[in-house]
Amino acid sequence: MIEVENEKELTLIDHLVELRDRILKSLLAVIVLFLALFAFSNDIYTYVADPLISALPEGTSMIAIDPTSPFFAPFKLTFYVAFLIAAPYILYQLWSFIAPGLYKNEKAVAIPLFISSVALFYGGVAFARYILFSIVFSFFISVAPEGIQVAPDISSFLSFALTIFFAFGVAFEIPIAVFLCIWSGMAEPDALTEKRPYVVVGCFVAAMLLTPPDPFTQSMLALPMWALFEVGILAGRLVKKRQVRDDDENNIAG
Repeated sequence: MIEVENEKELTLIDHLVELRDRILKSLLAVIVLFLALFAFSNDIYTYVADPLISALPEGTSMIAIDPTSPFFAPFKLTFYVAFLIAAPYILYQLWSFIAPGLYKNEKAVAIPLFISSVALFYGGVAFARYILFSIVFSFFISVAPEGIQVAPDISSFLSFALTIFFAFGVAFEIPIAVFLCIWSGMAEPDALTEKRPYVVVGCFVAAMLLTPPDPFTQSMLALPMWALFEVGILAGRLVKKRQVRDDDENNIAG
């Protein structure tokens, strides 16, 4: 009995040691990328802020209210960019840790889900940077009252940008969540379709909580969330049909 308990304890310790090693590898990847990108931190900040800078009236520019902002704002952004670039490697470490405990059919689904999750998160960030920012900044600067000089603070812009990037990145994961609900049997596609009105309202409520308090930006998040929900249902229907077909073939073979 004592030998069995010691064996279990050693197995648990081995798992914890492996988890620690994979976490350290992930942190090391982020640090290495950060150090490699740090020399370009100002260029990275300018690239992210370019939609706002381009929309500013001629003769105006962004400002730094805090004397330390010109250093810490690009520094902070570069760290987040390093983490974003390292995300596939971090997910690979996570996958390598949990994969031995999965069944063969679970592995067949998990690998595409990991890849899709990363691609969708990147897609959400890209949507915010290349589509949302240009529209939102041009609109708000164009409606500024006469006599008001628009000169955004670089730290305030960074907080806004990171919030939007995170909100859109997470929102674009909706198809994965819907697919998992259908694949695991927690919900049926038809049942989710019947709840569409509640989902639409929920998308706007979530957008209200995740984005700045203006209807324009909230709609730019809520509408893609709704569309991605429909994509998740479509993918779930396809997988459900495949599961039924496989079950029928197994029953015939049996």
